[in-house]
Amino acid sequence: MIVVKVGGSAGINYDLVCDDIAALVREGNPLILIHGGSHETNVISEKLGKPPRILTSPQGYTSRYTDAETMDIFAMVYAGKMNTRIVERLLKRGINAIGLSGLDGRLLVGPRKTSVRAVENGRQILVRDDYTGKVESVNTALLDLLLGAGYTPVISPPACSTQGEAINVDGDRAAAMIASAIGAKQLIILSNVPGLLRRFPDESTLIPALRYAELEQALDFAEGRMKKKVLGASEAIAGGVEQVIFADARIAQPVRMAAAGKGTVISR
Repeated sequence: MIVVKVGGSAGINYDLVCDDIAALVREGNPLILIHGGSHETNVISEKLGKPPRILTSPQGYTSRYTDAETMDIFAMVYAGKMNTRIVERLLKRGINAIGLSGLDGRLLVGPRKTSVRAVENGRQILVRDDYTGKVESVNTALLDLLLGAGYTPVISPPACSTQGEAINVDGDRAAAMIASAIGAKQLIILSNVPGLLRRFPDESTLIPALRYAELEQALDFAEGRMKKKVLGASEAIAGGVEQVIFADARIAQPVRMAAAGKGTVISR
């Protein structure tokens, strides 16, 4: 089983990603794809007059403040435009893809946070009315049903809260939970950089390999969204995944190249 997470930042080549995924599935490799949509959500939010508000936690992690109106935009872009267009790409390539959000069939479930701590202007604040949370369980029976019937699941946030609400969850950490829950040996996380960079954005500082024990130290130099990817990698390996690979979604055959070790390979 191959589990692939492709990010939503600017510069990602979804056609190249889908070319590779389609070829792998045609060769008989069952695959689950999880995707993001952050850049497109920012663009649409600006157009709708609701600019994104990005929160930074005391630990340096960034997240999107998601009130009820932002959740509507988030769901529209992630579960609507992005998911539909990726499924469309795979269908055009002959793959029987099926699009799902984490809400569908309670695929991804976790508690909604009652409040979020953030740092603004040098001081800590408590943000309420935020529809965010963390995935704690995966409906593997639904995934098994779809995969067994020959479908390729294409999954996006939002997830489902324990109360049945739509909640914004981090896609990388959701992918880690999915990979752990289905017993995947490998999780491939594709983004708009070639892997973990020691000095972002200098791509010549790519770190080719890390051990699980080194991930906490890597958080010291991981920049922006990469911090959550490092955290997701840590959670995946703690959950039984043998290897997590950060790799480039801008190149031809990105999944194959990642599986062959091109990128940052994180192992137990």
